[in-house]
Formats: sequence, C-alpha cells, structure tokens
Amino acid sequence: MSTDAAGGTRRLGFGAVFAIVVAILAVLATTGAVVSVAQGPRVTDVAVDPEAAVDASGTRLIFTTTQSLQEVDASQVTVTPDVPFAVDTSGRSVGVRFTLPLWDETEYTVTIDGVTGLGGGPSATLSETFTTPAIDLYLLQRGGENGDSVFVTDLGGEQAIPVFTHPAIEDFRVTADHLVISVRDEQDRSQLIVTDHDGENERTLALPGEGTIANLQSADRGDRIGYTYTDAAVGTEGALESALFTASVDDSAADDEPVQVVVEGSDPRVDSWSFVPDTDSVLFVGFDSALTLTGPTGENPASFGLANTIAGITPGTSEAIIDRPEGWVILDLSTGDETDLVQTSGEIGTLNDVEPIPGGGTLRTLSLRDASGQPIATTVATVDADGAADIVMDVPNGDAVLQTCVSPSGRYAAVLVAPDVVSNRYDGYLLPLPDRVETHILALDDAEEIVALSGFDASWCRLPPG
Repeated sequence: MSTDAAGGTRRLGFGAVFAIVVAILAVLATTGAVVSVAQGPRVTDVAVDPEAAVDASGTRLIFTTTQSLQEVDASQVTVTPDVPFAVDTSGRSVGVRFTLPLWDETEYTVTIDGVTGLGGGPSATLSETFTTPAIDLYLLQRGGENGDSVFVTDLGGEQAIPVFTHPAIEDFRVTADHLVISVRDEQDRSQLIVTDHDGENERTLALPGEGTIANLQSADRGDRIGYTYTDAAVGTEGALESALFTASVDDSAADDEPVQVVVEGSDPRVDSWSFVPDTDSVLFVGFDSALTLTGPTGENPASFGLANTIAGITPGTSEAIIDRPEGWVILDLSTGDETDLVQTSGEIGTLNDVEPIPGGGTLRTLSLRDASGQPIATTVATVDADGAADIVMDVPNGDAVLQTCVSPSGRYAAVLVAPDVVSNRYDGYLLPLPDRVETHILALDDAEEIVALSGFDASWCRLPPG
C-alpha cells in the first residue's frame, strides 16, 4: 500500500504488484545463477546399476549436475580399480560407460576432475563409490533322480537351486532376460524351450522343422539366439544340413519364425560359428572352410579367407582368434588386418585350445608330452600380450580337459574336466559327454581354485563343450 497527500491510503494495482514479484524473482534467479557459476557444477543425482554392471558390458554411471557442462575428456576420468571405459557429455550430465563387465563383490570409485560449466567459472570434482554384488552361475547336470536339471548357484556352490528339469536336456544358454534350453522329445527330435531366468513362464520356440539342433549360442544384444539345424530327413532332396538360424526370444517375438543365415554363393552348411560380442552379428566357417562375417540374417557379408575354426572373439574389441590352415592368428574384423598369435616365452606344452580373456591376454590349454611324444598331463595357463605364461591349473594325464571358459569380467575361468576319462563312459546324447564331469572355478589373478562343481555348460561359455 501507499499513502496520499491527505493521509489516506490506496492499494497498488495488480499489475504493479505482479511487476514487483517478477522483478524480485528475476533478481533471485540471477543471484542463484551467479552463485551456481561461482561454486562450479554440483552433483544433483548419480545413477548406476551395480547388478547390471557385473552381468554385461555397456553399463553407465551418470552424474547429473546443476549446470550444462563443457565436454569431458577421458583423461579427466579415473576408475579404481582400473577398467576400460568411455565417457560422454550431454547437457547437465556426464556418463562413464564401462566397456567390460565389472568384477563382482568389488568397491569401485569413479572420479572426474576439472568439470566446468559452459558458462565458465571454477571447476569441480565429481566422485562416486559403489560396490558390485556377488554373481551367480548357471550349470547343467544330467542324470538326476528327476531327470536333467539346469540350476543356478553362487560361486561357493552352497546355494544351488534347480530352475528347470526335463528328461533329456542337451544344452542351454542364458540371454539378457531368458533361459533357452535345448531338449529332446520322445521321438529324439529337438525342441527349444524358453523360460524366465527363474524357470517360470515356459514356452516352446518355433523351429525350422522336425529335426535336431546343435551349437546353440546367445548374443549379447537383442535377446537373440542362434543354432545349426539339421532336418530329420537329411540326405533327401531339399533337406537342410547344419544350416545356421537365428531367432529372437523376446516375449514380443514369440510367434516369429527363425531366420536362416544364408550368404549368396557360399556353402549354406556351417561348421563353426559365433556371435560377435556386444552385437548380434555372426562370424562363421562354412563346410567349404570360408570365414564370413554377416548380420544376423546374412546381410552385408564380408569374407575373411579360409579357416579351420573360430576359437573366440575378445569382448570389447573386434579381434577374433582364428585357427587358419597356416596356424593361429588374431584377425581384426573391422579392418581385416591379422597378426600371428603370440607364442609363449617358455616351453609349457603343445597348444590345444585358446580362449580370449576380456581386457587382454588369452587362456590356453596345452598338452605336456614326454620324450617319446606321449601326453603326460594337461596345463591351463594365462598368456599375456608378450607371451609370458602363468599356469593356473595342472590336470593329470588320467583326466581330460573338455572346455575352458572365461567369465565376462575376465576375473574367473571355468575349466570343465572329465576325471578318469578311460573308465568314464560317454552318455548317449546328441551332445555326448562323460557321465562324470566337474566344472572347476579358478580366480585368474592368483590361480586359486574357488570351487569344483558337478555339472557342465557354465553360463559364461559362449559355445557348448566339444
């Protein structure tokens, strides 16, 4: 209110009051902006999913701040313990994307130094610490009282829980949201059953026909699987033999038909194949030994010469380990360049198999032989980029190493062993294995054996044993 010359009062008009309020708010906003700039960017929210971070690559930690930010460079970011990452800046947020899965039960700290707002002013340091949870492992056991079972367990093996049971399970894989189990029906034909991770909401997936499938695999992206399919009437005109198919197991695609991966002019029969990590692209070797990279339905093929088999593709890279007729090589799928696989610096045995380790190096299975050339033992060792080898497991000659697999983070290895292999008879499955098998879980940093579990097909494995 205001007072007139006669001592009376009059009320301010609504317009005047509104103008005063707007002016006050403008002053406060300007003052707040000045204070914010003077203080530098401050964190208002941090988003990270530690559980997802141990399961798959590509998980992000996102800082949201009070200001729009200048571009953050990777040199400003420190992740402890060290892990490969990429960084991106958008508006008021900066994200750190982990390009490999993180170690389980580990405390991580992400620090970004010198973070500056677009408007200038002092810089700030952003930091967040979080702890990843323990991880689970899925395994397959055959020959139980109620049939074959897929079960999930902690790494100690003390909390094993069966999640799916069937009279005849050949193989299984774990996708982002599902279990995909290959079983045999009463006519010895293959079926693919899809469930949730806990075994619930079971449904049957469409197959190309009545026949058998093998080489079941799952992609890192898109809830997609692939397999080779052979018709029951193989050998007759038009019948499919070892044909490569891919399919989505997403619930929204439940009625979709599988799609054959066919490259014009190449042999449609596939000997070995693999999804490229972090994609749904496919690398395969045909019966004609041609090595080909394509999309999930055969689109945009690229040829890479001849190969015997695909040992593996290093997660977080485009590097594939290939057994060529001339020897083992590392092939860059993005450029076509290749180098010879590094030899070990010491004589530790004859190379049998190679598995890439996420983050660098390889896990190798080697045979030790006596003076006459007869095998006397098997060694499993890590080999770094310079050829330096560290033995993580020695297996006596009476036992056989059937498969090695490295965990997604590169922290552990699963070594599948058949004890006393001479007297350990094979079963009658399409994917035959000895009756007694053990999966040994090893820590690769110190070669400590954590546990030996009864069963095979550890969910870390991209390929079935064989």
